Amino acid sequence: MSRIGKLPITLPENVSVQFEDARVTVQGPKGKLQRNIRFPGKIINEGNTLKLLNEGNDKNSKALYGLTRSLLHNMVIGVTEGFLKTLKIVGVGYKAQLQGKTLALNLGLSHVVQFPIPEGVKIDVPDPNTIVVGGIDKELVGQVAADIRRFRKPESYKGKGIMYADETIRRKAGKAGIK
Repeated sequence: MSRIGKLPITLPENVSVQFEDARVTVQGPKGKLQRNIRFPGKIINEGNTLKLLNEGNDKNSKALYGLTRSLLHNMVIGVTEGFLKTLKIVGVGYKAQLQGKTLALNLGLSHVVQFPIPEGVKIDVPDPNTIVVGGIDKELVGQVAADIRRFRKPESYKGKGIMYADETIRRKAGKAGIK
């Protein structure tokens, strides 16, 4: 039995949830999210709480029990508060700037990397060494942040590259040299 799946999801007063077959629609003050859910059990909407009931006892339904609850909870949080990922750029001459609907990254390469901002994501550059990725879809925000980080992953000798704000890089010692 999933410990996460058993927890009820409390809905704020300005959030509405609708079920149509396998499609779940969550609408709130920040926007609207839709997702196909293939949970074999029941999702019960009781006033301002959602509860999941797992009817199957097989391995697949047990695995989808906690996952479905987490997906629904992330949708509710997304339409009320939203999600943010902060990236730091470390390196001499490394910087980021917004140019319309693209993010221009100078990362020590022979060219400027142009990253088109996808629909549903808002990117902010408060200073040239910080990128803030935000949106209502947690999965999309995380994927865009990972795509930006992939252009120049942090390296372990000098610590240069694009890293998450809460990430720590394990530094390695360089060559010892001749003594």
